[in-house]
Amino acid sequence: MKGGIARFSGLLADALRERQGYDVFSLAFRALFPAFIAKGAEASLSEEFRLVLFNPFSWPETIRRIRSLKPDIVLVAYWTGLLAPLCFVVRRLTGIRMVVLLHNHSSHESFFFEPLMQRLLAASADGVLTLSVAVTREVRAAMPDIPLLTLFHPVYEPEREIRSVQEARRALKLDAHCPVLLFFGYVRHYKGLDIMLRAMPAILQREPALRLVVAGHFYEDPGMYRRLIEQLALGGHVDLYPGYVSAERSALFFAAADAVVLPYRSATQSGVIPLAYGYGLPVIVTPEGALPEMVRPGETGWVAGDSSPEGFADAVGEFLDKREKLSLMRPAIEALRHEFSWEAFAASAGSFLETIAAGR
Repeated sequence: MKGGIARFSGLLADALRERQGYDVFSLAFRALFPAFIAKGAEASLSEEFRLVLFNPFSWPETIRRIRSLKPDIVLVAYWTGLLAPLCFVVRRLTGIRMVVLLHNHSSHESFFFEPLMQRLLAASADGVLTLSVAVTREVRAAMPDIPLLTLFHPVYEPEREIRSVQEARRALKLDAHCPVLLFFGYVRHYKGLDIMLRAMPAILQREPALRLVVAGHFYEDPGMYRRLIEQLALGGHVDLYPGYVSAERSALFFAAADAVVLPYRSATQSGVIPLAYGYGLPVIVTPEGALPEMVRPGETGWVAGDSSPEGFADAVGEFLDKREKLSLMRPAIEALRHEFSWEAFAASAGSFLETIAAGR
């Protein structure tokens, strides 16, 4: 699969297998949603992968596979209520203890039967791993007696060699000296790209040379954002790169940026922040969900006072005040990279999994 959660699952499997010495068997999805909904977010896989979330007739084969493996525990990546029925069926028909790794407890775009899905999840899980205090609070309210461990989102290290700033900016036709902000990843309503765009006029009054680069797969019509750019007279200041971003292109965008922006309307945590830290970049975020938990203000980034365009423009202003001294932030970002490593995550998660598997 494409996207941050798929990458997270792969790196966690590697860390549990190679760094902690566990036997790990991965059972991947062939598809989550029908093609007209997925919109290019899924990759072509071999016939080895048969599990299709929206097709319950594909589930029995996966259940038989789990039974044949006889694992000590099943660990499920969970980020949408649509996964709850599958979790419930797997737990009931295999009888094997299940730990749910909750990227989100509530879906970003909620739906009317989500409370039912959350009850199904509670009936399926023998333990829960969360990546933030914000999600832990939600779980504690919904499942007060469930064994739970609060961890963190590990830092994504670059998958490709990092280019020099000069080389990356030449490739993207960006001025070598202007401030460059990067909005990266899926473009969905809750991620607030329109908030960033509406903040741009105030930002440009302060720094007319600033450029915003937007790179990611659009779940909404890119034309809507192009029209907003035109209405706000931002032509020449915003570069859109719609579509899936390969690892090589990702390295190019991050190498060219001074900071990464997350003007989210809502959030639990974000994989974009640890990706930015992996490239040594500070972040600018709204005060939503667990985003402030992932930022050390003034050391690894800035947290806006609120989620309005005005509030976000003020936070970008703080970045501009410190832009000439961004190198002073690198030791704090580097320290955080070591603290939030995959080794540390796998060690803590592995101990918790052993505890649940043993029924303690």
